[in-house]
Amino acid sequence: MSAADFHKLAELFPTETVTHSYVQDIQLPAVNGTSPGTFALVTLDNGLDHSKPTTLGPNTLIELGTVLEGLRDRAARGEIVGVGVTGKPYFLVAGADLSTVKSVSGREQGLWMAQLGHDVYSTLANLGVPSFAFINGLALGGGLEIALQSTYRTVSTGAGALALPEAFIGLIPGWGGVYILPRLIGPENAVKVMIENPLSNNRTLTGPQAYELGVADAIFEPADFVEQSVAWAARVIAGAVTPERANAVDAAAADVADRWAGAVAAGRAFVEAKTSNASPAPAKVLEVMEANRTLTQAQSAELECETLADLMQTDEFRSTVYAFLDLVQRRSKRPAGAPDRKLARPVTKIGVVGAGLMASQLALLFARQLKVPVVMTDIDEARVEKGVGYVHAEVDKLLAKKRISADAANRTKALVTGSVSKEAFADADFVIEAVFEELNVKKQVFKEVEAIVSPECILATNTSSLSVTAMAADLQYPERLVGFHLFNPVAVMPLLEIVRAPRTDDSVLATAFELAKGLKKSSVLVKDAPAFVVNRLLLRLMGEVTAAFDEGTPADVADNALRPMGLPMTPFTLGAMVGLPVAQHVQESLHAAFGDRFPVSANLQALIDNGVRSIWDPASVKAGRPEIPAETLALMSFGDSPSTGGEVLRRTQDALAEEIGLMLEEGVVAGPEDIDLCMILGAGWPMFLGGITPYLDRVGASERVNGKKFLAPGVASEPAA
Repeated sequence: MSAADFHKLAELFPTETVTHSYVQDIQLPAVNGTSPGTFALVTLDNGLDHSKPTTLGPNTLIELGTVLEGLRDRAARGEIVGVGVTGKPYFLVAGADLSTVKSVSGREQGLWMAQLGHDVYSTLANLGVPSFAFINGLALGGGLEIALQSTYRTVSTGAGALALPEAFIGLIPGWGGVYILPRLIGPENAVKVMIENPLSNNRTLTGPQAYELGVADAIFEPADFVEQSVAWAARVIAGAVTPERANAVDAAAADVADRWAGAVAAGRAFVEAKTSNASPAPAKVLEVMEANRTLTQAQSAELECETLADLMQTDEFRSTVYAFLDLVQRRSKRPAGAPDRKLARPVTKIGVVGAGLMASQLALLFARQLKVPVVMTDIDEARVEKGVGYVHAEVDKLLAKKRISADAANRTKALVTGSVSKEAFADADFVIEAVFEELNVKKQVFKEVEAIVSPECILATNTSSLSVTAMAADLQYPERLVGFHLFNPVAVMPLLEIVRAPRTDDSVLATAFELAKGLKKSSVLVKDAPAFVVNRLLLRLMGEVTAAFDEGTPADVADNALRPMGLPMTPFTLGAMVGLPVAQHVQESLHAAFGDRFPVSANLQALIDNGVRSIWDPASVKAGRPEIPAETLALMSFGDSPSTGGEVLRRTQDALAEEIGLMLEEGVVAGPEDIDLCMILGAGWPMFLGGITPYLDRVGASERVNGKKFLAPGVASEPAA
C-alpha cells in the first residue's frame, strides 16, 4: 500500500480528534561520568483534558509515522542515541479511535487502516537506535502495542488500565500485539491478557501487574516517572543495565511448541465456556496466535491485517462498537428523558427501610459512594444489628484487600447506623425501601415513613417488578415517590432503572439521576410498567424455555438451546441463582398483567413447594455433567410435545422480539437503545451481540414478528448501500 493510499484514507476522516506527536530533545544524564548522548522524547497529546483520552485514527497515525521517519533519519546521522514515547497525563494512548474504525467503509479501507498501523509501528521498531515506551497511564489496544513494538518499556505504578481488549471489541490485537506478547511474557500469560481478561468483563492490568508479567522492564512511581524512565534509558543505552525477561520465550524452541499449543487449547476452552463461540473475534485471536509461532513477524503482520480487515466487516464488530461506544460510553452518561440536573435536591442523609441483604448492600453503597449518613431500620434490634454488622464486615473485607484505607474504612462504618424506629428518618432527604416484594407491605411502609419525614423528603422503592403508581396511590404527596431499582449484587451490577410514575415530580426524578451518578451507576429512565425492562425480558426468555421443558423437551436440550446467544449463563442456572421462589413470584406478577405470554409453570411450583432450589443437581453442574436428581424428576410431570434446540431458540427469539415491540409501543423506554443498554448492564447480555435488539434484527426475529427491524441500517450493522 502506498503513502498516497494512506493519505486518501486519512482524508475520509476530517473531523478526527488528532493525537499529535510532540518531540523534545533531552541530553541524557551521565552514566559513569559521561552522558550517552541526545534522546528524543515523543509525547502523544490531543491537547484536551483527561476526560478526552488520546486515540489513534488515520491522521494521528500518519503524523506519528512522519515524526518517527524524521527521527530514524536523525538516528542514521548520529544525532540521537535513543527515542522514547510517552503520553499526556493519565494516558499513553487509549487505542484505536473506534468511531473512525466503525466508519471505515468496505474491506479495502479496513485493510488500509490495518496496514497503516503496521507501517507506523514498524518504523518505531526499526529506528536504528533503541526505542523506549514510558507507559505513564492508560494503554489499551493499539496504545499498548506502541509499547510492545518498542525495544524497552517502563511503566508507572499509577498506571491503572493496560490491556489488549480486542477480543472483547470484536477485533484482534492486529498491530503486532498478537505476535509480540506471547514471545515477551509466554503463551499462557498472553492468552490471559488477550482472551481471559477481555472476556471477563474487560478486565485490565495495573502497572505493577503488567510489570510482574514482564510486559514492562522497569517500574517507577508516578511523581517523577518520566524523569526516572529517562535516567533508566540512559543506563540501558550506556550498557550499565540489561533488562532481564524471565517470562520471555523463543517461539522456535522445541520445548515451547507444546506450551504454545496448550495455551491456545486452554484459550479455546475458555472462549467456548464464556461465549459459546457466538463471536468470531476471540477464535481469530487464537487462530492467528497459533499460526504465528512458526511465522516471521512480517508474515504475521500480513495475516493480522487480512484478519482485521475481515473482522471490521462483521456485524459482531459493528454491534460491539454500538454497544460499547454509543451506549455504554455515551448514552449511559446522558440518559434519555432525564430532567435538567439543576432541579435536583441536595441529599445529606439517607434512610433505608429494612436491614436484610439487599438493604444492607444499599446502605453500604450509599455510604461508600455518597459519603453521607445512612440509617437502616427493621422490626427488631437483632435484624438491625445484623444489617449494620454486614456493612461493617464488608468494609473490613475491603480494608483487608487494600481497596480502601483504614481512615476511609472507619469513616464508612461511622456513617452507617441502625434503629428500630422510623423516627430516625425525620431529617432524611431520601428514604428507600428494600422490604419484602409484596405491594401491601410496601404501601404500609411508605404510609409510616411519610408520617415522619419532611414534605420535601424523596421516597424511593427498590422494587423489581411491582407498580410504583400503586405504591404512591395513598400517599399524601404521591409526586415524591420514584422507582430506584438496583440489581443484585449491588456493588457489582452497573445498571439502575429509574422508574417514573405518572405523578412523579421532575425535581424528584432529577435527584434520582444525580444520586445514580454519585453512586457510579448507569441509569435508564423507565416508565412504570410491570417488571420494567430487564426482569420483564429475562422472565419472558425463561418462561419460553421452561414452557418447552414442561411440554416434554429434554432438560439438556431446553437449557442449552440458547447457547448461540452467548449468554453468561443458561436459563436453569439463572433461575437457581435468582431463586426459584423469586423468579416464580415475578412470573406470577407478569402473568397477572400480561396473561399467557408469561405462563406460570406448575412444575416449578411443585419444586418450590418441596423446597427444591434448582432443577439441576448442583454437584453435577460443578462436575460439568448436569443431571436432574430422580427425586426432583418425580415431583414433575411433562407433556408429549418435545422441541428441538433450534425450535426452542427460534421460539425464544420471536418471543423476545414480540415483547420488545410491545414495550416500545407502551413507551416503557425512549427507544430500543435503552433496552439494549438495560440488558447489557443489568443482565450481562453479550456486548458482541450489541445488546438484544441488534441480535434480534440479525437473526430475523424482529421482521418475523414485527415486520421491521428495531434499528436502522448502520447503527449496529452494515450501513445501507
